Amino acid sequence: QVQLVESGGGLVQAGDSLRLSCAASGRTLSSYIMGWFRQAPGKDREFVAGVSYSGGGTSYADSVKGRFTISRDNAKNTVSLQMDSLKPEDTAVYYCAAGAGGRSAQRYDYWGQGTQVTVSS
Repeated sequence: QVQLVESGGGLVQAGDSLRLSCAASGRTLSSYIMGWFRQAPGKDREFVAGVSYSGGGTSYADSVKGRFTISRDNAKNTVSLQMDSLKPEDTAVYYCAAGAGGRSAQRYDYWGQGTQVTVSS
């Protein structure tokens, strides 16, 4: 079992930056591919970014590529999402997830409770 807790969300203006963190307890995160997803009101949960076991490989949704950076620190059992040049359309609840990887939420077994990110124009 893995317990995930996100932090770092908030209300910012367009163009600002935020850094989300995900802290894990239970099993070590090095056993999982990690991902960040988001869900806006009335929309399906969507993939944002993923990082490989070692952190050497990353993938991003086209909508955030070049603006967001995912990273992990297996020694600290944490995963982060640096979000720069935020846009109002980035407004959503952001979730950290651990699992087999990929862009489908069904491939992730463990989820955090989510943290709200709101970007005003």
